[in-house]
Amino acid sequence: MASSSGNDDDLTIPRAAINKMIKETLPNVRVANDARELVVNCCTEFIHLISSEANEICNKSEKKTISPEHVIQESLGFGSYISEVKEVLQECKTVALKRRKASSRLENLGIPEEELLRQQQELFAKARQQQAELAQQEWLQMQQAAQQAQLAAASASASNQAGSSQDEEDDDDI
Repeated sequence: MASSSGNDDDLTIPRAAINKMIKETLPNVRVANDARELVVNCCTEFIHLISSEANEICNKSEKKTISPEHVIQESLGFGSYISEVKEVLQECKTVALKRRKASSRLENLGIPEEELLRQQQELFAKARQQQAELAQQEWLQMQQAAQQAQLAAASASASNQAGSSQDEEDDDDI
């Protein structure tokens, strides 16, 4: 590898991915562990070489992001693989597009849009109904509070009148 620092594991391809590729490519062949390790190191070095070269091409074209076009350029001598790489790139784009479409919650529900709209309208109507009931309850509570305040005021007024008439009777007795 290009660097032999302590974090080489961070710069390698996961061994499970390499094992899967080996098994898919050579299903009936046994591969020794040190051969698998060599494949991992070769893949890592190859990716490092390709990405470094693509980075240089990207910098020369005054771009900040490496694009597929920077990777595909024939400056590394892999011209015979360009058509295969372009096919794989197209497959990757197709898979990515399918993933984006599949991640749409609306499509994942499996419920027609009209049904979802109907359910939404029902929920809105229910929310409006609950809001109206709550407003009705608040209004009734305010009415009851006002009636109690009127009764209390009338009671206080009556007791004031009774108290003042009692005072007048007391004054008459003197």
